[in-house]
Amino acid sequence: MSLHYPHRQKQLQSLVQKLGLPQDAPIQWHLLDLALTHPTISVSDNYEQLEFVGDAVVRLTAAEFLLETYPDLPVGEFAAIRSIVVSDRTLARIATSYTLDRYLLVANSALRDESGRESRLAESFEALLGALYLSTHSLALVRPWLDSHLQELVAEIRTDPARQNYKAALQEWTQGQYKLLPEYRILESGLEGSADRFTAEVWLRGEQLGQGRGRSIKAAEQAAAQVAFLAIYNQASTRG
Repeated sequence: MSLHYPHRQKQLQSLVQKLGLPQDAPIQWHLLDLALTHPTISVSDNYEQLEFVGDAVVRLTAAEFLLETYPDLPVGEFAAIRSIVVSDRTLARIATSYTLDRYLLVANSALRDESGRESRLAESFEALLGALYLSTHSLALVRPWLDSHLQELVAEIRTDPARQNYKAALQEWTQGQYKLLPEYRILESGLEGSADRFTAEVWLRGEQLGQGRGRSIKAAEQAAAQVAFLAIYNQASTRG
């Protein structure tokens, strides 16, 4: 059944088309509308309950995909890879590829909180999965488009020596080598909301190991740590 608001119905149909689902897919449109309604719009009619369901859906989808695609991996490796796949950073990345924030109803007050953008995108993405799952009580509307993202992500993760957490990997290396923690220095170099608002430098023993930029301090530090860790890793690989 369609929504009573033609403009919103067209918006959601556009998103469904981006997902690659047919327009006659058995979607419960009121659930999809709820999945893309932030709590700042309505205290009672928002995505929170669907997000709860979607959290389980993305874990189940990732588990099925891993078992089918990599049946020989040990369970510990399954768990490690899945934890990265279902992280806010990864889910927000997938959501961004569909410009999900353009479909999200959210108050301007929340939009001004740029630090909450990643979690907002991840939450709404999980809610989207929850709405699609509850439309059929199966993964029939989820796996046809999400599997391709999982294929790419898992391949990335399996070949990444830092398992996508460069700050942790760099810290482990500096502690192992020097029993010291790296130091991060932050500069605010861009406009609020810009992708390169913050610049981070990572230092150790008076030497700058890397520099990176990001929309948030956390993202900039992760980018700087990535530069530093990969330089160290590649240097060690060359020597080896």
